Amino acid sequence: MDHMMGYRRPDGTVGIRNHLLIIPTVICANQVCSRISQMVAETVAIPHQHGCSQIGADKERTFDVLAGTGRNPNVGGVIIISLGCEVIDPHELADAIRPTGKLVEVFDIQSVGGSVKAIQHGVEIAKRMQEQLNAMQPEPVPFSELIIGVKCGGSDATSGLASNPALGAAADSLIQLGGGVVIGETTEIIGAEHVLASRCATEEVAGELYHIVNRFEKEVERMGADMRGGNPSPGNIAGGLTTIEEKSLGCISKCGTAPIQGIVEYAESIPKSGLYFMDSPGNDIECVSGMAAGGAHLVCFTTGRGTPTGSAVIPVIKITGNTRMFERMSDNMDVNVGDMLEGTISLEDAGELIWNEIKEVANGKLTKAEILGHTEFSINRIGPSL
Repeated sequence: MDHMMGYRRPDGTVGIRNHLLIIPTVICANQVCSRISQMVAETVAIPHQHGCSQIGADKERTFDVLAGTGRNPNVGGVIIISLGCEVIDPHELADAIRPTGKLVEVFDIQSVGGSVKAIQHGVEIAKRMQEQLNAMQPEPVPFSELIIGVKCGGSDATSGLASNPALGAAADSLIQLGGGVVIGETTEIIGAEHVLASRCATEEVAGELYHIVNRFEKEVERMGADMRGGNPSPGNIAGGLTTIEEKSLGCISKCGTAPIQGIVEYAESIPKSGLYFMDSPGNDIECVSGMAAGGAHLVCFTTGRGTPTGSAVIPVIKITGNTRMFERMSDNMDVNVGDMLEGTISLEDAGELIWNEIKEVANGKLTKAEILGHTEFSINRIGPSL
């Protein structure tokens, strides 16, 4: 398999899915968006709890995540639905997405006449737009067009020993072909940031990495909290992880061996090739949503304890090194590299197993999370509500 089938967008980017995305600008529009998505097949909505009573950088973050999700190349068309009086301007949001050349429609519930009429209006628009998306044909494109995120969650001792280093080998395979990889979870590198810093392409990039770690630690101190109160989590500890440093050393192995070319902010656009670090929380859904908003096509998610979550617009491949959990949670898991711990397959073979799964998913194979309809979405907040 030397290429993937992708949807070439007007701006030149390539999607491996062709979603019609329904975006509420504010929590008040969530129900309308969800009902429209339920009534029109092959659409996806991203309800969230934000969009109003926000100011400054916090408001900008919500806007950036919504706009970035709409710009994700896996999205072929967007319907933006507002209440009509929130702080996130729906027309500005549409203007931020339209340069991609994809289909964008906007309306507000107050002007249309309430929930029922808004749902009816939205269904009409969605059916029309879905017909246009269905007419689009994928074309062969090289894997160098692919950007993947690497993430871990619900980790145990098998994560750092098997699934994370195996994913790192797969990440190296993509980078060698000219593709892009992004790793996140600033909270998950604390105690091992010096290891990643030594892999940065320049001293400036290393300085930026230390800066985002220090920035986060100061924010925790400002709250009067202790990192050790939530990291490692109770599940991590039950799975055999004892300290933040131990967890972090396992975490960073999932990005392979390539040099880190740069640091991107949460939801910021991810460059097309090479390895990058995104400043993001360890929280699974918030981290994956930030990667999707940055333009990642899919996320490879390692777990030892098991988790069912997916993403609204990008496939999430679940990978584990815990064979017992893989068998127990077969509904949710995609790849098992637990044989590494039995000594029956090598790190290279395990990496190839993951790399082959990435190629198949990029070519249309549905992940377990997609099959089960997991479309989780969450925006990382940085300020209080007013």
